[in-house]
Amino acid sequence: MKINFVMNKKLLIYLCFCLTVFARFDVAVAKVTKIEFTEFDTYSLEIIHINIGDSVEWLPTNEGHNVEFIMTPTMLSLPEKSKMNEPYSMIFQEAGIYVYGCTPHLNTGMLGLIVVGNDFHNIEDINEIKLSPVANSVLKRLAKKAKSQFKSD
Repeated sequence: MKINFVMNKKLLIYLCFCLTVFARFDVAVAKVTKIEFTEFDTYSLEIIHINIGDSVEWLPTNEGHNVEFIMTPTMLSLPEKSKMNEPYSMIFQEAGIYVYGCTPHLNTGMLGLIVVGNDFHNIEDINEIKLSPVANSVLKRLAKKAKSQFKSD
């Protein structure tokens, strides 16, 4: 009986020690960013800066829109595009620039840009994307603005 009590007491002390040690560390909690489809054929947030492990949720607050990725850091395989008028979410595990748009409104400039981990290593890949002149202009503006936001942070 005395051995059981000593073992339980040691276990309790060890657990208290662990809780004290781990309570001192800031626990990194993944952030969720919500983006809505607007009535003006735009996304409510055109540029976002997030960390690796964060997620983005696109919400169909207006009809006729979806999410289709046209550029990712590796370009090996693009995420599957979302269905029209349905919520979509993605967790971002790789640093770099992601560009997405609404399939039916892509060439009118309904685009968004995500910077993960403040990593701009693939920013020049934007020049390789084939879009309409209007969408190209929007994309170049987004890229320039994303870089300026990074420098001002």
